[in-house]
Amino acid sequence: MPNVKLVNFKGDVLGEEQVADVVFAAPVHVPAMHQVVVAHLANSRVGTANTKDRSDVRGGGKKPYRQKHTGRARQGSLTSPLHVGGGVAHGPHPRDYSQKVNKKVRRLALRSALTLKVKDSRMLLLENPVLEAPRTKSVVEFLRQVGAERKPLFVIHETNVNLYKSAGAVPGAKVMHVDSINVYDILHHQHLIVTPEAVRKIEEVFGR
Repeated sequence: MPNVKLVNFKGDVLGEEQVADVVFAAPVHVPAMHQVVVAHLANSRVGTANTKDRSDVRGGGKKPYRQKHTGRARQGSLTSPLHVGGGVAHGPHPRDYSQKVNKKVRRLALRSALTLKVKDSRMLLLENPVLEAPRTKSVVEFLRQVGAERKPLFVIHETNVNLYKSAGAVPGAKVMHVDSINVYDILHHQHLIVTPEAVRKIEEVFGR
C-alpha cells in the first residue's frame, strides 16, 4: 500500500498514512482518462449559440435588381449570405453537446488520475483544515510550507466556508467537497490536498 505524507495546516509533517492500493495504486489507463475529460468539457458547453440563415432574416422579398444586362452577378434576395445583413451560411444552431460515459470507465479514469498524483508525489493529506476566520495569507503560507503553491486542489469531507473564502483569492487554487471530485479537476491541478476523512470516503466509494 502506498504511503502519503500527512501534514497539518501549519505545514508540519505529522507522518505518513497508507492509502488503498485499489484506488491509489491502480493501473493507469490513459484512454479512459482522455474519454472522461473530453466528455467533461463537452458537458460544460451550453450549446445556445444561434445564427439566422437566409430564411430567418426579415425582408428580402424583392429582387435587388433585374436578372440580365447589368454586368453583375444575378441575385434573387438580399437575405443571401453574399450580402451584408443577409443570413449566415452553415452557422451554429442550438444543440446538445453532452456525451455519455459508462460508470465503469469513469471509475477507472478516477482511479488512474489519483494513482498518478500519488506516483508523482503530488498528493498530501491535510489534517483538520480549520480556520477561525477567512484569511488568504494563512492558505498562502501553508502552500508555501508544503511546496504546493501552483494550482492546488483541496478536497474536503465537510463544508468549510472559511477555507472556501480563503483559497478563493489564491490564483489557481480550488476547494471542493469529496462528493464532487472528478477526473478533470484532479488532472488540471498540479497538487492534490485531501483530508483523511475524504480519502476514506473515496476508498469506500471507488474501492469496490
